[in-house]
Amino acid sequence: MNWTLEVVTLPVRDVDRTKAFYESIGFNPDHDHTVSEEIRFVQMTPPGSNCSIAFGKGLTDKVPGSTGPIIICVTDINAARDQLLAAGVDPGEVDVQPWGHFVYFADPDGNQWSVQYLPYRDN
Repeated sequence: MNWTLEVVTLPVRDVDRTKAFYESIGFNPDHDHTVSEEIRFVQMTPPGSNCSIAFGKGLTDKVPGSTGPIIICVTDINAARDQLLAAGVDPGEVDVQPWGHFVYFADPDGNQWSVQYLPYRDN
């Protein structure tokens, strides 16, 4: 039996601002559905990923900005950094460690992300 991680829920303050942010860094808007005045569900997926993020209104009682770090893997850390910079996000310099290369950023609410490139996977 497989156990697949499909969706990670993020607590946010402003759904539209968050959606625009994730669109700007390349996430695909899969769903944006208002169920009622109390519930709005937005699901977005990073390019090439089988796991999405979800946020909205009435989805979680967590404090906005309290999630993370969420680790997302890429095949080119410099291209990922450039994409973030082009979207107006400052991920800092590439952090090269013996086990991988990383850049870090936060969404508008402060939910933390770690972008990871593992060079040994290229072998």
